[in-house]
Amino acid sequence: MAGLRGLAGDTMWYGLSSIVGRLINYLLVPLYTAVFALGEYGIVTELYAYIGFFYVIYTYGMETAYFRFATKGEDEKSIFNTSFSAILTSSFLFSVILVIFSSDIAAILGYEGKEVVIYWLAAIIAIDAIVSIPYARLRLQKKAKKFAFIKLFQVILIIVLNLFFYLLCYKIYQGVWFPEAKSIVDSFFDEEFKVKYVFLSNMVANALVLVLLSKELKDFNFTLKFDQLKPLLAYALPLLIMGLAGITNEMLSRALLKEWLPDNFYPGQSSLAALGVFGACYKLSVFMLLGIQAFRYAAEPFFFSEASNKNSPVLFAKIMSGFIALNAIVFMAVSVNLEPIGMVFLRNPEYREGLYIVPFLLLGYLFHGIYYNLSVWYKITDQTKYGAIITGFGAVMTVVLNYILIPIMGYFGSALATLLTFFVMTVINFVLGQKHFPVPYDVAKAAEYLLVSSVAVWLLFNLDAGHWALNFLIKNASVLLFVTYIYLRERKHLAGRIIFGYKLP
Repeated sequence: MAGLRGLAGDTMWYGLSSIVGRLINYLLVPLYTAVFALGEYGIVTELYAYIGFFYVIYTYGMETAYFRFATKGEDEKSIFNTSFSAILTSSFLFSVILVIFSSDIAAILGYEGKEVVIYWLAAIIAIDAIVSIPYARLRLQKKAKKFAFIKLFQVILIIVLNLFFYLLCYKIYQGVWFPEAKSIVDSFFDEEFKVKYVFLSNMVANALVLVLLSKELKDFNFTLKFDQLKPLLAYALPLLIMGLAGITNEMLSRALLKEWLPDNFYPGQSSLAALGVFGACYKLSVFMLLGIQAFRYAAEPFFFSEASNKNSPVLFAKIMSGFIALNAIVFMAVSVNLEPIGMVFLRNPEYREGLYIVPFLLLGYLFHGIYYNLSVWYKITDQTKYGAIITGFGAVMTVVLNYILIPIMGYFGSALATLLTFFVMTVINFVLGQKHFPVPYDVAKAAEYLLVSSVAVWLLFNLDAGHWALNFLIKNASVLLFVTYIYLRERKHLAGRIIFGYKLP
């Protein structure tokens, strides 16, 4: 049980960095939706989707490969040197290619003459990839507090830089604040393509993260020994395929929406404007993603360290029960409160037109988290090819569903495609996992929690009791009732002790 206490403690710290960091970062959404037109926010949504794709290519599964080999009794320092050297070399080469072809890339995306943003994107992705291995070392060494501090520093710096550009500089540029400084701001502020400062802020913050990780790099020696790199790449290659397919499932709908949405599907809105609405509402799924991301940071080294434990299947099943119970609560609580949440974070009412898609995205990402839990079987048995096959199928399913649904349902079709894809991937992963590495998951109870929370959201989402306060009271009383229901179901089980903080035996 000490291992579970450690997992819970690490998850708390990773959760702190993720939740507090994302919530701080989410304060930018009201700023963006106030400053950017729908089409401009669509540009931000589109470019960050591409960043997600390229990040997977830049890291090509090496982070997980480092975990696997560093926990198999091999020389951790040697594994670190080799994996970091590989990422460092490939990131430099990939970014040079992006810079060389920046004009062509900008033209393809429709941003002619704005190649500078491609330069910044190349730097952002390269640094993100480079620091992935030092971050993995912190997680392996269970330095969750330092990990959390650096992540929070990065987010806070991004916030400060965005406020500098979009609040201070923009107000000065408009002549509202400090008119004596207007000539200075006018000399550099690009109002026509002001979205570029989102990426400039990100790049500067990323660069400073390298400084904070210098201690993890002080003993680094550049080493590219093929005999040591070969097994790492052999393990990582299926993860690359899996990562590309996974990011397709998660991000591609944003790029496809712009291309496949019929003209005038939403009266008075261009496809880029519709993408802006979809991207802003998609941001609200962050409330589900935060806990899942925190769990992933802590769980990956934990799963590998417990792989040889004969009781690990029972342990993994209990962790899954707690994970589903907790995230079913999050799903219901966020879904029934989307109206006030939307008013706080989406300041422009035009962005709130798409709030009805958020419960589908939240449930989709809940299944994504379940899928990640199930994936432990092919990672600890070194059968990552199955992960590539499942996510590859999911990628094809994402493209097909978006192609079918976007022209008839708009961005709701994209949200529905996300939910259906992650659900099907979860079912396939479960069936294959039970054949190769049986785990006694409580499927009936998991289905019960998901069904009850989904029905409750369906009944409460459009509730109109005649007054907003009464609506709020009924909805949140229902959430508390659901929490009580789970408490009563889990109080005798280990999952309940994890969720509600009982002292572990």
